[in-house]
Amino acid sequence: MRHPASIAALALVVLVAGCTSVNPYYDAGKPHHTAQGFKNNYPPNPAYLRPPSGFFEGWAGRLKNWTSDGSERAPLAPIATVQPDLGFIHANKAQPALTWIGHATFLLQTGNGVNILTDPVFDQRASPLSFAGPKRQQPPGVALADLPHVDAVLISHSHYDHLSVDSLRALYRQPGGPPMLFAPLGIDLWLAENITGGEKAHITRLDWWDKAAFRGLDLQLLPVHHWSSRTPWDRNETLWGAWAVTRPGFSFFFSGDLGYSKDIQDIAARFTGGFDLAAIGIGAYQPVWYRNSHVSPDEAVRIHRELRVRHSVGMHWGTFPMGQERLDQAPRDLATARAAQGIADDAFFVMRHGQTYRPPPVAR
Repeated sequence: MRHPASIAALALVVLVAGCTSVNPYYDAGKPHHTAQGFKNNYPPNPAYLRPPSGFFEGWAGRLKNWTSDGSERAPLAPIATVQPDLGFIHANKAQPALTWIGHATFLLQTGNGVNILTDPVFDQRASPLSFAGPKRQQPPGVALADLPHVDAVLISHSHYDHLSVDSLRALYRQPGGPPMLFAPLGIDLWLAENITGGEKAHITRLDWWDKAAFRGLDLQLLPVHHWSSRTPWDRNETLWGAWAVTRPGFSFFFSGDLGYSKDIQDIAARFTGGFDLAAIGIGAYQPVWYRNSHVSPDEAVRIHRELRVRHSVGMHWGTFPMGQERLDQAPRDLATARAAQGIADDAFFVMRHGQTYRPPPVAR
């Protein structure tokens, strides 16, 4: 039975009024800027456009994500987890390491003493409501309270499965001081209003291709094909993007959410040496029209190849039921895609919630 207030609360979310926005960062010289917000560099793939007959199916799928417990997309077998290696995580200062907390949330340890969280979401639901919306199917691989001090947070975009008020507020209050929050244009204003109480010293905003220096690292926001919103009336008012984290001897790519586009080739042209490590989305690709927002495992392997990544980890699966495929379908399709594209099993793989991966050293 639904929570008795769920219908009214959902209606309230839908009825939140919005005004016509004005993009405070509008630059007429940048094609991805609009007077109201932002747009993608390239048109959507026509093969993935939702047919008119799919309108009601699309909305039925969204409502299912919001009102179901995810059981109809249950994995064929239990998704195994591991106990996090907290001793290593807290002691590690010198070795690049990646720990999967769930969905798009990773603890990246860069090998020079910096701890970075990507898209931190520790909530039970990827939703503004506590009783409706996509429900977490696996607990966070590392509890928020068990994290080492987080030095920086990378935010890819504004969707609820990537941007959490409660998680960011907790991180901002962490012992030892708040992390630096790196965010695409527009999300900086949301952070100041909802997280930092107006304080901006710990917020760095970036446009596509902008680069910020942080404790020996270069953090760069990269263009990808996606969109943003937190209400029905603020679509694309804030920017979205992928991230590159680089320093001499180590490089990392975080895809955020993306549909496959020529942006990948544009990124590859700037990062000619490739990446040592990447986290690339592989879930929420069914039905097919989701693939203008999320890549399939086959497209994820193509991204891995085109960006010349040495080792990639699949993310955006197994945690929240965001697409219509089963929660464990993506890893099976990833294995098929690897074989079809001639990629070794250990070059693009999935992790268990709580698992830490330590990429092998690369001879330079």
